[in-house]
Amino acid sequence: MTDFHFDFAVFLTVLTLVSGVGYAVDRWRLAPARAAAGLPDKPGHFIEFCRFSFPVVFVVLVLRSFVFEPFRIPSGSMIPTLHVGDFILVNKFSYGLRTPVGFVEFLDLGEPERGDVAVFRFPVDPRKDFIKRIVGVPGDRIRYVDKQLFINDEPAQLDDKGVMKLDYAGRSRLVHEYEEAIGEVRHRIIVNPAAPALDGEVVVPEGHYFAMGDNRDGSDDSRRWGMVPERNLVGKAVLIWMSWDGEAGRIDFGRIGKRIR
Repeated sequence: MTDFHFDFAVFLTVLTLVSGVGYAVDRWRLAPARAAAGLPDKPGHFIEFCRFSFPVVFVVLVLRSFVFEPFRIPSGSMIPTLHVGDFILVNKFSYGLRTPVGFVEFLDLGEPERGDVAVFRFPVDPRKDFIKRIVGVPGDRIRYVDKQLFINDEPAQLDDKGVMKLDYAGRSRLVHEYEEAIGEVRHRIIVNPAAPALDGEVVVPEGHYFAMGDNRDGSDDSRRWGMVPERNLVGKAVLIWMSWDGEAGRIDFGRIGKRIR
């Protein structure tokens, strides 16, 4: 499947190019010609649109492509770290800068580390954006057995935080909550003891990453569809800037401003 697909980034890039050409033509050719002829500075509708829109869409394109991009969490695969209805900011320069169309890296600024919460283009269908936690980097041996994660044959430390009630997708169930340590990153995960374990073992190849959801039994991740190629990385999730509680029908102010770990 091709990496190219028409989305908002493509639309924004095309709009920037078209309005930029119109803006440049007016500034360096049409406007001086009007001034030399003593005509009022009243260009046509298209040029007027370009003059107004180009600075705005150019700034939006730069910020969205190379600084921060907003995303909405549509599923519960990252509960308890992220909730359905969370709106997050993704740092676009954490893993290098890429072109908004074609996703070609032109500046290497870093690589994902174990424990990062990362947004990436779904390897099976690049039109979709996924968010998961990076648990394996190139060269790691990842093993998942009986709901326990092993990295290079070392078990990830788990501290039991008790039982919690999970209301999700119209169902209520009891799950176990743990604090898991992956290197220096400590985060909460949940495990459903009634769900079958997706046991397996793999060595992460060069240029790829192994990703898992913090809702270990409610996540479609690398245990099912394989590795995340480096070129599919979008950025590192860093902050919840807004959260909508769909069941209560209101903003959850308690989650706004939380850093994502």
